[in-house]
Order: sequence, then C-alpha cells, then structure tokens
Amino acid sequence: MKSLVNKYNIPGPRYTSYPTVPYWEHDTFNQEAWKSSVVRAFQESNQEEGISIYMHLPFCEALCTFCACHKRITKRHDVEEPYLAAVLKEWDLYLQLFGEKPKLKELHLGGGTPTFFSPENLKKLLSELFKTVDIAEDPEFSFEGHPNNTTYDHLKTLYDLGFRRVSFGVQDYNEKVQKAINRIQPFENVKNVTEWAREIGYTSVSHDLVFGLPFQNWELMENTIRKTLALHPDRLAFYSYAHVPWVKGVGQRGFDENDLPSGDEKRKLYENGKKLLEELGYLEIGMDHFALKHDDLYQSMENKKLHRNFMGYTSSKTLLMIGLGMSAISDSWYAFAQNEKSVEAYEKMVNNGEFPIVKGHILNPEDLIIRKHILNLMCKLETTWDEHSYFPELDTALEKLQEMQKDGLVEISDHKITITEKGRPFTRNVAMTFDLRMLRNLPETRIFSMTV
Repeated sequence: MKSLVNKYNIPGPRYTSYPTVPYWEHDTFNQEAWKSSVVRAFQESNQEEGISIYMHLPFCEALCTFCACHKRITKRHDVEEPYLAAVLKEWDLYLQLFGEKPKLKELHLGGGTPTFFSPENLKKLLSELFKTVDIAEDPEFSFEGHPNNTTYDHLKTLYDLGFRRVSFGVQDYNEKVQKAINRIQPFENVKNVTEWAREIGYTSVSHDLVFGLPFQNWELMENTIRKTLALHPDRLAFYSYAHVPWVKGVGQRGFDENDLPSGDEKRKLYENGKKLLEELGYLEIGMDHFALKHDDLYQSMENKKLHRNFMGYTSSKTLLMIGLGMSAISDSWYAFAQNEKSVEAYEKMVNNGEFPIVKGHILNPEDLIIRKHILNLMCKLETTWDEHSYFPELDTALEKLQEMQKDGLVEISDHKITITEKGRPFTRNVAMTFDLRMLRNLPETRIFSMTV
C-alpha cells in the first residue's frame, strides 16, 4: 500500500460536483440560463420527489485553523437577525420562479456554525420557511452542531421542527492537536450533546473525525476513535484533512507544515482507522463515510440510492437543491450557481432584489454524461456505459485505468468499471480519469488538495 500511496497521492478534486468549481464561469455566467434551469428542474421533479434546501449559516465565534469552509468570525450576535432576514428574501426570489408550492424533501443547516444562532432565531427562520412549502411525507432534516455551543434548547427546538439527524464536529480529542487547530473541545461536551440528542429522539447522530491533522499519529487517532465509539454514533464521517492554505489563506497557517503527518503516516491513519471502525461494526459508505447497518445512509447504499452533492453523501436524491446564504451552492442538475462569498455583498444584493450569484456553470450534454459516470463511481464504486453514455475520450480513460487495473484498484470488463476494495482509498483518482475538463485543460494543481 505504501508504494501505491506514493504513486497515486496527487492533487485532485473531491467531486461534489462535475464540472468542479475551478471550471465555473465568473463574468460570463448567464443568470437567466440558471433561472431557466431551476424552473426546468422544479417542473420535472417537484411533484414526485420534491426539492432540497441547503442553508449556509456562516458565523463562528472562533477560527478553526483546519477549516476550509466559507465563514465569518465574530462574537457579535446582533448579526443573526439581518442575515436570516436576507436568507428569507433570497428564498422569496426562488419562490417567484416556481409558480407553485415547493414540496420540501430535504433540508440541511450547514456552516460556519449553525448553533451560533439562538434557538429562537432558528425557529423564526424555519417557521417562516415552512409557511411557503409543503413538507414531504418522509422529510430528511439535518443540521451541524458545535459541541461547545449546542444547547439542549437547540436540539429540542430543531427536533420539534422536524429535524431527526444531527452531526457534531469532533475532529480529534488530543489536546495538542486541538490547540494546533484552535478547537479546544472536551470529550464531556461531545458526550453531553450526543446523549441529549438521543434523549430527545434524534434517529441519527453523526460524528465527524479528521485524519491528517498536525501532530496526529496512530496512537492518538486510535484513542479518538475509541472515545468516539464509546458514544456509539449512528454514522461517522472520517475525512482526510485538506491542506490548501494557498486557497484559504491565513486560516490554515496556524501550524508548521512539518507538523503534518507524511503521506505514508496519513494513509496509516486511514487504513488503521478503517479497520478499527469495521471491527466495531461500522461499514464504509462510498468514500470517507461509515455507518451502522440500521442507519439510513447504509440502507441507501444497499438499495443503490446513495447520492452525493455539496452536502456530501446523502441517503436520498432530489433533482433540485437550492443553496441559500453567503457562498451557498445550488444545483439544478443542469446547472450550478454559487452565491457571493462575503456577508456584506450577499446581503446587499438580496436586499436589492437580486439573485446574489457570483459564478456558476450551465452543463452541456457532454458534461451531463461525465457527471453521471463520476457520480456512479463516487456512490456505487462502479459505472457502465452504452451508446447513450459513451463519450469520445472513453478509450483514453480506459487506457489510463489499465495501470490501476494492474495495481488491483479497479476491474474493467465489457462496458463496466468497478472499484475494488483495495481501490477504495483511490476513488478520487479513478474519477479523475473521466474528468474531461481536467484532461483537456489541466488547471494549476495547487487548486486541489492531495487525493490521499
């Protein structure tokens, strides 16, 4: 495995979209075409499957130096109400496009730190939203909670509004690692919020762990995993730390790069961690995720309904996902759009009655074919093709995969590619062989984090 890591550890996308964000248009993006794609997706899917909404709640009271998300650091809570008012105004712009009442299937509150906002303000926001939608029969409502500031009232308020899944960012329990990433978070805090969620009735509690952080070694990682599993979360995200300070600036410069585990050490953290998780009953889902058999993420994988988008892996799919808030990304399947990345610019545009979009991409027919292949690889670990899903460079892609087949990472048969168990850690590398935009116009590779 060590030689394979050295061979395949190259910069590459995480493929929450195709084409990936670096290929989206800024000045030339056609907002009218975006709106048309939203209307098309809504008309095609609202009655049958409904829509998804992602709300980006960007405020954090402290900067975690491992974080690559778009956020605003502040301790001033008077920013809450103006921001939430803008989010509702943005939503109203979309309502004017739809022409009929949306059916809400999936809702996720991400950040930033959603639990920066008071339970009262979250209730006001969601109550206003719910007045404008019909809620689907089995909705999937989830949010991200910070163990240090998530209160019992947060959990109960959101539960009463229909939320049944919560994810808590754990990262690592070692104090030295926590100091390096500026996230001091005692085990007792995680224990409290996990037990409160169970007591209230949440059906899926998830913990996020990150490997590859400064000063981590297997002894520390094992301790973190065992502490986590003592709380028996229903699912786990076990992410590779994406070190991209050249993209995110000073936020990821809170430690010396020499403090990071080497590629071999990082792969050991993943391999040992995966083995321990599986020994304790957790099954790997797609890439970076693990779940117990009763969790709906595992069930969706078994039923081949697993989906991947800007919210990560999800247990259901909707054609249309509307992203609300600063930097939020929307996906109509036929197009992507990303909002302004500063709070001020976002609020100004929305308050002026404008869609706050800064860039996006309208997918052409070839993009749609490649998108489906990459989604298949990321979710099902396989893809097939026929005359409708063939593309000119397929032979080139298969040629590139020959080396991976020799290394036992993929199996290639007639009109089908399957990623092997050995190849799971290199799923991103397999997907890259289908990425025509990357193959035809290779960007500056420091845009992306390392694949391993």
